[in-house]
Amino acid sequence: MKARLRALAELVRAPAALSVPGDVVAGAAAAGVVGRGSAGLASASVLLYWAGMAANDWADRELDAVERPERPIPSGRISSSAALGVAVGLTVAGLAVAGRAGGGRALSVAGPLAAAVWAYDLRLKNTAAGPVGMAACRALDVLLGASPGRTVRALPAAAAIAVHTYTVTSLSRREVSGSVPAALPAATLATTAGITVAATARGGAVTAMLAGEYATTYGRAQLRLFTDPSAPRVRAAVGAGITALPALQGALIARSGRTFTALAVAAAAPAGRLLARKISPT
Repeated sequence: MKARLRALAELVRAPAALSVPGDVVAGAAAAGVVGRGSAGLASASVLLYWAGMAANDWADRELDAVERPERPIPSGRISSSAALGVAVGLTVAGLAVAGRAGGGRALSVAGPLAAAVWAYDLRLKNTAAGPVGMAACRALDVLLGASPGRTVRALPAAAAIAVHTYTVTSLSRREVSGSVPAALPAATLATTAGITVAATARGGAVTAMLAGEYATTYGRAQLRLFTDPSAPRVRAAVGAGITALPALQGALIARSGRTFTALAVAAAAPAGRLLARKISPT
């Protein structure tokens, strides 16, 4: 049973889900609608994220058999049909929880979010539109949190998280091959700096602290690619981008005036880094 649970945790990249609730909370904070429903929407977001990870492995099962044979499906620890069942079941559960927590307004965002997740896994991932598709998923995640209120107020937060996601996804396309051209980390690092500056605008000390933590954690991993563009370093940079996201989310939440909520969300970052040592988030 323990081995089975570990295989499921690897299938859905369980530690990476710690970066997900902060999207919803950032959207809710920007729209001024943080409340009891936010927890339900955050749970729905996690379920849809896990569904996407399982669908990703199902779609990549033949490629992983060659490039990443240690993954749950090619290693034989989970069958491809079981992985597909997990992906479908989590998608249905995520939509049900979103509807329960936020009604029709939440479903009007959760539905497109689920569609975007599956479109990325099945069609977009290995195309030039891949990073855009993943960025759209994260943007919709933020807007899901804002759905009980005026979603337009959450657009800046959605844009910041989407652009960050674009950089992480762009790097992730070199996770196996390595050999990253210097122009790629230069572009992603410059973008990270721009996001940090934008996140700290009109913010206080807590916003600046959390934005600095985000920039340091993710930026340092990107800098290493200039001297060592190997596949393990790329995976480390992608992992850093995932585990640093709660700090960025926290900075955006603090800018909305919810300091304690921001610190609580940012606390997921060190927890994610600790869990990532046991189960890879990429």
